[in-house]
Amino acid sequence: MKYKTKVDKLPHIIRINKSFIRESLTALLICAVGDLCAGIILGNMTYFLDLFPGLLVLIPGAIGMRGNIFGSFASRLSTNLHIGTLDPEFKWSPILNTNLSASFILTMVLSLFLAIFAKLICFIFHLKCIGIMDIILISVFAGAISSIIMLPITFFISIKSYIGGWDPDNITTPIVAAFGDLFTLPAIIASIYILKLFINNYFIKTIIFVGVLIFIILLFVYAISSNEDIRLILRQSTPTLVLCSFLGIFAGFILDSCESTLLTNPTLLTLVPLFSGESGDLVSILGARLSSGLHSGLIEAEFRFTSQMKYNFFIIFLLSLIVYPFIAIIADISSALLGVQMFPMAQLILISMLAGLILIFIMMFIVFFIGVHSYNKGLDPDNVIIPVSTSLTDALSNSLLVVFSLIIIAILI
Repeated sequence: MKYKTKVDKLPHIIRINKSFIRESLTALLICAVGDLCAGIILGNMTYFLDLFPGLLVLIPGAIGMRGNIFGSFASRLSTNLHIGTLDPEFKWSPILNTNLSASFILTMVLSLFLAIFAKLICFIFHLKCIGIMDIILISVFAGAISSIIMLPITFFISIKSYIGGWDPDNITTPIVAAFGDLFTLPAIIASIYILKLFINNYFIKTIIFVGVLIFIILLFVYAISSNEDIRLILRQSTPTLVLCSFLGIFAGFILDSCESTLLTNPTLLTLVPLFSGESGDLVSILGARLSSGLHSGLIEAEFRFTSQMKYNFFIIFLLSLIVYPFIAIIADISSALLGVQMFPMAQLILISMLAGLILIFIMMFIVFFIGVHSYNKGLDPDNVIIPVSTSLTDALSNSLLVVFSLIIIAILI
């Protein structure tokens, strides 16, 4: 059937993509609850942020890294389910073993790099920061705790959604990212309490620090020398994730440089994980669908906007129009309930909408370019699209959120 105008096509586009919209919106709203919890935790972490300077630089990178690693894990599982190389059953398999092992190793290695980058950024820009051993131990302990929780959750959600007739590309990656956001901050707090057990005993702390470094090195060396499939994932993912870690630390630097503004406006601090998380979820949904489409042949690896890509772009933008005002509203309500509301709701919605729509417009084209380019270069898009795009999203989201917040605050004053 041929439509005469673009307006006539909109109901048709929505109708043929209603499952995409329904599943994605459901996942995004569920994720908003997890991101809200993370925002509430961050909004009440001022004690730890004051006691452990430099922690705010580490946090966005740590949150982003969980989403990158476990989101890629979920995307690989989704692709394997779609193409039939992984059975939708809760049982052990070589593919599952490979992905679980690679994800855990990447978490340990990237936690180390993340802490080093955070310390380096603080040193270069003369920001206050705890010692190198302390920040590495906090980062690595938090990574280990998160992995123990997130790996089985990711596997369960991927298989269960597929069995239930839902497309894992639409729900698994954002829900996994939301769980990552939710558990990262408690894992960091738990790591701080573990560190405090021996923080004043330099000898014990040094032994544990050296032991952690040796364990990570041996784990990485063993993995790349024993299993070709794990080696492939590590070879393709590690450089990408190292770059992503640096981008995540840059996002943390942006927050730390505006710490006084954020700490005096707890509502904005609550909005940070919500805004960053939901933006990353929107981008990861598009990335997962693009990756599966490239693998299955539904999307051609060409820089050409086919109807399939136009539909994906349109639905993501439509979801953005719903998500960004929603997260501003729940951030405001939660802050009011906790007695820390210090920002008018209308202005908060305006900040979220302006920053969010500009961000998504930019990121959709970046995701498309990364996906097609990586596939044409012989790389697995599952290992590249989500880590790179969500890390760029974290950096850009924090930048745009801070910029528009400062503009609105200046106007209000």
